[in-house]
Amino acid sequence: MPEYLSPGVYVEEIEVGIKPIEGVATSNLGIVGPTERGPTEVRLVTSWLEFQRVYGGAIDNSFMAHAVKGFYDNGGQRCFVARVTSLDNTTAPSGGAFAPLVITAIGPGAWGDNILVRIADPSQRDPANPANPNPNRFKLVLAYYRTLPATWAAGTFVDPSLPTAQADRNFRRPDALEVYDDLSFEREDQNYVLRAVQASNLVFGNWAAGQAPARPANTPAANAGFVPLANGNNGVALTAADFDGREEPAQTRNGVQVSVSTGLLGLERIDEVTMLTAPDEHGFAPQLRNAVVIQCERLRDRFAILSVAQNQRNVNNILPNPPTSYAALYWPWIYVGHPNGRDRIIVPPVGHMAGIYARTDIERGVHKAPANAVVRGALDLEFPVARGMQDILNPRGVNVIRDFRADRRGVRLWGARTMSDDPTWKYVNVRRLFIFLEESIDEGTQWVVFEPNAEPLWDRVRRSIESFLITVWRNGALMGTRQEEAFYVKCDRTTMTQDDIDNGRLICYIGVAPVKPAEFVIFRIHQWALGAKTAV
Repeated sequence: MPEYLSPGVYVEEIEVGIKPIEGVATSNLGIVGPTERGPTEVRLVTSWLEFQRVYGGAIDNSFMAHAVKGFYDNGGQRCFVARVTSLDNTTAPSGGAFAPLVITAIGPGAWGDNILVRIADPSQRDPANPANPNPNRFKLVLAYYRTLPATWAAGTFVDPSLPTAQADRNFRRPDALEVYDDLSFEREDQNYVLRAVQASNLVFGNWAAGQAPARPANTPAANAGFVPLANGNNGVALTAADFDGREEPAQTRNGVQVSVSTGLLGLERIDEVTMLTAPDEHGFAPQLRNAVVIQCERLRDRFAILSVAQNQRNVNNILPNPPTSYAALYWPWIYVGHPNGRDRIIVPPVGHMAGIYARTDIERGVHKAPANAVVRGALDLEFPVARGMQDILNPRGVNVIRDFRADRRGVRLWGARTMSDDPTWKYVNVRRLFIFLEESIDEGTQWVVFEPNAEPLWDRVRRSIESFLITVWRNGALMGTRQEEAFYVKCDRTTMTQDDIDNGRLICYIGVAPVKPAEFVIFRIHQWALGAKTAV
C-alpha cells in the first residue's frame, strides 16, 4: 500500500482489467550450414539480396544458398543464418600492413585472402590548406572477389571505386565493394574508423596492441594501391560437431569485446526462431538430423523441416526417422535454376518448404496446413510421383511434392503430416498451432510470477488467456461455432491443491479444439430419379 504521511491530494495510477497476450511470430527460419563467406555468429537476413551481400552466393558441396533463395522465393521474410566452419580454420588478418590499424576478415576461411584493401587520401580538404587533403583523415576501400581477376596478377588492376573505372578495359567488377571516406582515428569523431566499419560485411578493425591510434599510411601505389589480406585457411573437412556449434573464444572487434556462439548452439539462443533446417543434413547423417530434431523437442518453440536423401527411388525404403511431432519430412528433391543462369541443379526442398510455411502463416495463419501450395522456383522433380506412391508414403508421415502441370496447377506440396507415430500429432498445422499457443501464453503471462497467488490473480490469468483464445478462435484456428466448443480455461481451487499454493505453484488448465486439415475430400454421388425423395 502507498504511504500517506502528510495531508494533501494524491494522484495514483492503478492497473485494472486483463493483461493482453500477444501472439508470437511463427514464420522465422533458422538455417545452419557452410557459406562462401561471412561471420560465424548468427545473423538475421531479410532478403535474398541481403544474404548475398553478407554470405555470398552458392558454393560447391553445400545447398545452403539454394535453400535460402528457395525460402525467399516462396514467401519467407526473415531468416537467421548460422554459418558453419571447421574448428581449425584461420581468419585472414592484415598484420602490420596498415599499422597501427589492424584489419581482419569478418569470418574465417581462405575467402579472406581475396579481400583487397586500399588506404588513400580522403575526399575532404585540409581546412588550413584547402589545396591539400586533410592529413588527419583517410579513405578505406574494400574490394572482395570470389576469384581474383587476371588483372591482379598482371599488375593492371583498376580501382573499382573510381567513377571512371568502368570505362577502363581492365576493370573487373568486384563481388562486394565498400568505401568509407573521411575516416578519423579519434574516438570522439563521428567518422571514427572503428565505428564506421561496424557496418562492414567483409572486415572488422582494431588498433594494434601497444600502439596508440593514429592515421595509417597510404598503401603502396602498385595494383592501384590495393593490398590483400592473407593467411586465411578453411581447415579440415566439416564434421557433424561443427554443425552442433561451439562457444568461440572472446575477441575484440571494432574495439568491443564480443563472444560468439556458432551453429545450432547459436540458433538455440535465438528465441525468435520458429522453424529449423539444415539443407546439408545428408552429408552428416544421422547425427545432424538428430541434433536438429533434439533441439526442437527440447525447446518446444520451433519445428524442424527435413528431407529424404537424394536418389531414393524405392518408396518402400523411405521411412520417417526419428519419430517426432516436431518435424516433417519431404520427398523428392527438386530441380531449380543454376546460378549461371543457363543450367539447372537438383537441391533438397527444405528451403522451399520453409518458404511455403511462412507464406501460409502470413496469408492464412499458422492453423492452416502448409500444403496444396505451388512450389515457386521448382522446374521439375527428381522423380515423378504417382498417387499409388503417395498411398504408401502419406500414412507413414512422408510429405510428397507432386507435379500437377498436366492439370495446369503446377508443382505443388501435397502433404501436411509430421513424423510422429502418435495420431494426435500427425498434422503439421496442429503441432505448429500448439507451439504458437504455448509460446504466446508463456511470454504473455510472465507478469504473473511473484504476484499474490490467490483468487484475484487466478481470475486475471483466466480472463487474459480467454481473451487471447477468443481471438485465435475467431481467426479460424479452433473448432466450434461457440466459444465453449472451441476451448476452456480453468484456474481455480479445482486445478490447485493447498499444497500447490503453499509451494508457490499456480496451475492453469487449458483445453483447445484445433482444426484439422481436410486431407481426404469425399463426394458421394448417386443417381436420383425425378420426383423421388432424397436418398440421404
